[in-house]
Amino acid sequence: MTKQMKLIISGVILVLLIAGGIFFFQNKGEVTEYKRFKVVRGDLAQKVESTGTVSPQNRLEIKPPVAGRIDQILVKEGDVVQKGKVLAWISSNERAALMDAVRMQGKDEIKKWENLYKATPIVAPISGTIILRNVETGQSFTNTDPIFVMADRLTVKAQIDETDIAFIKINQSAKIVLDAYPDTPIEGKVVHLAYDATLTNNVTTYQVDVLPLNPPEFLRSGMTSNVNVEVEKKENVLKIPSIAVQTTEEGPMVLTGTEKKPSMIPIQTGLDDGKFIEVTGGILEGEEVLVKQSASLKKKSAGGSPFMPTRPRGGGGGGRR
Repeated sequence: MTKQMKLIISGVILVLLIAGGIFFFQNKGEVTEYKRFKVVRGDLAQKVESTGTVSPQNRLEIKPPVAGRIDQILVKEGDVVQKGKVLAWISSNERAALMDAVRMQGKDEIKKWENLYKATPIVAPISGTIILRNVETGQSFTNTDPIFVMADRLTVKAQIDETDIAFIKINQSAKIVLDAYPDTPIEGKVVHLAYDATLTNNVTTYQVDVLPLNPPEFLRSGMTSNVNVEVEKKENVLKIPSIAVQTTEEGPMVLTGTEKKPSMIPIQTGLDDGKFIEVTGGILEGEEVLVKQSASLKKKSAGGSPFMPTRPRGGGGGGRR
């Protein structure tokens, strides 16, 4: 073997030793840490979440029986009216032309024809809120033009996935959070479940109507919102974080014991709200469970190699510890 060949082999061995040393030093700091959680008592609530739009439960357009002109409007948008209330007085085209003609003949003639040829009232067909007024006094219209739009009550129409619809029941409590007023949640309840599904982007959903129990003044038709329907609630139950529970072939299990000697034990579980899960057996109140965490304790040098001199700490160094 030549001297040159020996130098090449020695160089390869040195490179391998350096690489092995770097790997060893970089990974010797990897240890397993555990976070401890106590089994505590508290409340749990399982919810179904969805988005929705504020809409009238029954939206009704009020159209005049004949074409004509508005004589007088008695309501404005936002007014709450009872069924049968007069909303406006109108004149047919014939009456409007006649009244325009007699106005040149004096007040007595006007009064005479007003008694003989009375204006037509537009009355509220239902009790509800005026959500739209399309005309002003003196404006002409046809009998196909809606003069007013009424709503009996505003609801939030939410689309619920078919996988969750089985959990939704009439009169369940719900919370409505409007996008425009995120800091003012509104309490509500489920009042209607659609019987017919809607297919959107290959996802089957059902419309669920949620009624605000005390609708605020700022609630408006067309607003978007988030809806949380409370499908089940339990009070004063034992619970632990959901991340502490491991699903195995033998059932749910948790780690207990000490960090140096953890052990897996089976437990019985109940309601899960996504953050906490109910414990119905296998572990007692006040006991602790462990959640495994991976933590790196290695200290990297500025150059990334254990064989290079480290940068003094402090001063202008920008490295992270």
